[in-house]
Amino acid sequence: MRWDHLSDHPAGGGETVLFGTDAVVTRTFDTPEFRGMTFHEVRARSIVNRVPGASRMPFEWTVNPYRGCSHACVYCFARKTHGYLDLDTGIGFDSQIVVKTNAPELLRRQLASPRWQGAHIAMGTNVDCYQRAEGRYRLMPGIIAALRDHANPFSILTKGTLILRDLDLLRQAAEVTDVGISVSVGFTDRELWRTVEPGTPAPERRLDVVRTLTGHGIGCGVLMAPVIPFLGDHPDQLRATVRAIAASGATSVTPLVLHLRPGAREWFMTWLDRHHPHLVRRYERLYAEGAYAPKWYQRRITRQVHELADEFGIGPARRGAARRISAEPPEGSTTGPTQLTLL
Repeated sequence: MRWDHLSDHPAGGGETVLFGTDAVVTRTFDTPEFRGMTFHEVRARSIVNRVPGASRMPFEWTVNPYRGCSHACVYCFARKTHGYLDLDTGIGFDSQIVVKTNAPELLRRQLASPRWQGAHIAMGTNVDCYQRAEGRYRLMPGIIAALRDHANPFSILTKGTLILRDLDLLRQAAEVTDVGISVSVGFTDRELWRTVEPGTPAPERRLDVVRTLTGHGIGCGVLMAPVIPFLGDHPDQLRATVRAIAASGATSVTPLVLHLRPGAREWFMTWLDRHHPHLVRRYERLYAEGAYAPKWYQRRITRQVHELADEFGIGPARRGAARRISAEPPEGSTTGPTQLTLL
């Protein structure tokens, strides 16, 4: 496993080693929820990460307290990042979790720096900050408290119901700054959920999160992602999902079609060949031009979802909403829309 060569570009500028081998403690826990998992506890040297300039992400700064994700979504495009540590991008990504144990104190220090200008910070953009490990390590309360104390705007994208543990902190933060919450629910088909998102709470439990947050005055949108071609894109499936999202009280719904970057593509196609071999050739044709489905397909799904959203009384994410994610790429773009890393 490699640690020393990793570097990042923190807000203060310059290149800094993220953590060294002398700062890594590896643990396993013999409890049902963590059986088969390994946690690499590290003392990170930076936590506020600048999104590369070439990225089309609609935010500039991120905080990611974990690497790897027990949600085990077969399509997760963060899988490739585990390769930077010489960790397996398949099962290893699902079970070898890097925990930045000092994330809250690092963030508090960064926010207090006179060089920090109070820019929006997005969380849940690499792996889910409310995955199973958060129940043990409890990094998010300290992170949210630091953002609250500095009135720093932030957003969270999650599939985790554990976010409700921090409801009081989120309400306090929302009183002093812009707080945006989005929950990811690409479909409500339970059989599809069990096979492609085996480590996540069920879709209806995630929609309960939306219902609870909005009921406590915290607007919550739904990122309807990914819409999975030939498995989750039937009109009846889209209708059922949008209807359930509307019933949860979501403030918006934003559809995003599955995309398959290198790393995730190989793992997903292996899964597809095992579970739905008759679809392999169709996927090879649909994604023949790269990581994104063709524009015509993306636009068809977007149109269908928006029409259903209008029917059920909700709309796409509005300009200026906390997540600021476009449903379609900018005019003239040659690539598909950016799907957040969790998905």
